[in-house]
Amino acid sequence: MRQRHVRHACVPDEFFPSLRIAFVVSWLNQYGGAERVLEAAHALFPDAPVYTSMYDPRVMPRAYRAWDIRVSFMDRLPFVYRRHQLFLPLYRYAFESFDLSAYDVVLSITSAFAHGIHKTPPTRHICYCLTPARFLWQYDEYVQHEAVNGTARKFLPALVSQLRAWDKRAASRVDEFIAISREVQNRIAACYGRASCIVYPPVDVTAFHLAPPQDLGDYFLIISRLIPYKRIDLAIEAFNQTGLPLVIAGDGRDRARLQARAQSNIKFLGRVSDEERLDLMARCNAFVFPGEEDFGITPLEANAAGRPVIAYGGGGALDTIVEGMNGTLFHAPTTEALIDTLQNFRASAFDPHQIRAHAEKFDTRVFQDALKQRILA
Repeated sequence: MRQRHVRHACVPDEFFPSLRIAFVVSWLNQYGGAERVLEAAHALFPDAPVYTSMYDPRVMPRAYRAWDIRVSFMDRLPFVYRRHQLFLPLYRYAFESFDLSAYDVVLSITSAFAHGIHKTPPTRHICYCLTPARFLWQYDEYVQHEAVNGTARKFLPALVSQLRAWDKRAASRVDEFIAISREVQNRIAACYGRASCIVYPPVDVTAFHLAPPQDLGDYFLIISRLIPYKRIDLAIEAFNQTGLPLVIAGDGRDRARLQARAQSNIKFLGRVSDEERLDLMARCNAFVFPGEEDFGITPLEANAAGRPVIAYGGGGALDTIVEGMNGTLFHAPTTEALIDTLQNFRASAFDPHQIRAHAEKFDTRVFQDALKQRILA
């Protein structure tokens, strides 16, 4: 895996002169949006330890090797980095085993299990909730898009039911919830019966640039992990039928299946470097975001490069896409709805400078300022 540069804003250490803080995250064996949130939060407290179930330094940014990362007993289990789903029953015990009594504040950043830590007063636990675990609270929808075999499907419902009950008990131990979007805020209320405020995840706007008009390409762009719930299959079918050029950057277990379905107007690049990623974003006709996400950082990264977004009108996109200003939404998760949007889309109708100004509302510094306010509240 290519190594990413970890960018963050510098914050003076004296801002928090004596606050003892620890981070808790679900796992560190893959890189994505959750890890970008951790990086921006960790920049506020660069000496704070990070507790996690497992940590595979081979696939994480090199900068993480200088962090104080503390793993659970799960890190010693065979094949756990690659087959972590097999160890589902153990995660609760991994996080409950951590002794966090030495800290004033524990900030968990999680989509599963990490909020289940035990703490005692006066330690305060703030949970930055990426979503209540999809495989627990949206189980039927989740297994439809995942390669779950018949044997697993037979035994999983009972395990999921037990874990869901534990998950709700664990949520009751959290002092404060922060949601990443209105969609997640609603899920926290529905699943846990808890209120939450919203702090949008960070976007490194300064990393992106606007391309000169003469350098713009004619291609549409997807940058994503190639896994089922991302709905790349929906986009492939739409572009197969329209014949419009589509570039797909990223890799994942669904790549072979998706590539077999794609016609010659669709190009797969696999993993790309940071430099290639920035260039692709800056020169695309539009960025395509076909799945329903809890928030969605990549559309705002495209906006930071001045490019409009075509997104499914659900989940976090409803918080970030303003119709006709920085993108457009299709409101049914169907090939036909995306085709209709593509056929009516005109990139020239969007102002790149206005689009970038919108992205700046989600910049890393905005996130850090909001997080500091919650920590000090």
